Amino acid sequence: MAFGLSDRVKNIAPSPTLSIDTKTKAMIADGLDVINLSVGEPDFGTPDIACAAGKVAIDQQFTKYTAVPGIVELRKKIADQLATKGLRYTADDILVSSGAKHSLYNAFMALCNPGDEVILPAPYWVSYPEMVRLAEAVPVMIPTDESTNFKITPAQLEAAITPKTKVLLLNSPSNPTGSVYTPAELQALADVVRKHEFYVISDEIYDQLVYGVEQISIASLGEDIQRRTIVINGFSKSYSMTGWRVGYLAADRAIVKAMTSFQSHTTANPASISQKAAVAALDHRDEAMVPEFIWRRDYVLNRLSQMPYITCATPTGAFYVFPNCSATFGKTYQNHPVQNCDDFASLLLEHANISLVPGSGFGAPNNFRISYATSRENLAKAMDRLEAFLNELV
Repeated sequence: MAFGLSDRVKNIAPSPTLSIDTKTKAMIADGLDVINLSVGEPDFGTPDIACAAGKVAIDQQFTKYTAVPGIVELRKKIADQLATKGLRYTADDILVSSGAKHSLYNAFMALCNPGDEVILPAPYWVSYPEMVRLAEAVPVMIPTDESTNFKITPAQLEAAITPKTKVLLLNSPSNPTGSVYTPAELQALADVVRKHEFYVISDEIYDQLVYGVEQISIASLGEDIQRRTIVINGFSKSYSMTGWRVGYLAADRAIVKAMTSFQSHTTANPASISQKAAVAALDHRDEAMVPEFIWRRDYVLNRLSQMPYITCATPTGAFYVFPNCSATFGKTYQNHPVQNCDDFASLLLEHANISLVPGSGFGAPNNFRISYATSRENLAKAMDRLEAFLNELV
């Protein structure tokens, strides 16, 4: 009998963002004054109304299994909210899962056969390629950079399509870049999708965190596009409910039925208490969140613009900036070489006590990600330390 782990598991890389966050928290626990700019969660509290609903659910013993796709009350409210974005869904078109990450995994597993190709614009969220590989499909990267504000063009999409293309993954607003596709840009991409007839997975987890621009779903651009689009969203980012683990997808009913069957054999229903909290959260929006994130974004961009070696595009969504640090490559810090973005991030953590994420994990080796989902005081201290570090490079 053969012992050992499966090739599937052995070939999957751990999440670099979670690894860095774990290391950072360990350093903080050891008493080091580390400023954590690596974490992808808001520093705002969960809305009181959601917490209260969770407590009521516990007190009323709403602690048993629910329907696999989620309680009808929650799915109806999700469908109502999607309708405000021009998306026509009913409760039967919604599958609630244990976080948007879980919804994404369901989508890849339901749509992809071995050898199918999934087009991923790069930079991409670190888990996308690994989820594609878990589904035994093949990630096909389309590189982008600051010249297009990290957005793919229709010509790039056309060039990446092959007979094996099954899915295009879009993330707008984007993690890690904060870029948001305009309605015209999405329409141009939708025309390519119509021509070649493949699926779109639209990750819209940051859809309520946009700054001075319009955010729409590609699924709103016609019934034909909606039928071939799986919309992914959840409660972690806009409602500060990362630990509650509630996400959802909306799609054609036949697709949702298949994904529900798949979920019934993995996790079954999402947590009953979290579902009740999510119902309440949909009635609340923290009006202070967006203006505060705008202030922090502008502060970080202003500080970065005054530093040597760093350039940065202006993001219009999410809570990240994605600066370019390639001008530091070939420099040294106290005799330690900076050869790539990983060296850059490691030296900052070791010598400046700043934790951020190198762009290599996002498919962008010239960049690094800063999360400004932390206090103004922490951002000021971090920018001071980053500037001092850069000024010591030779």
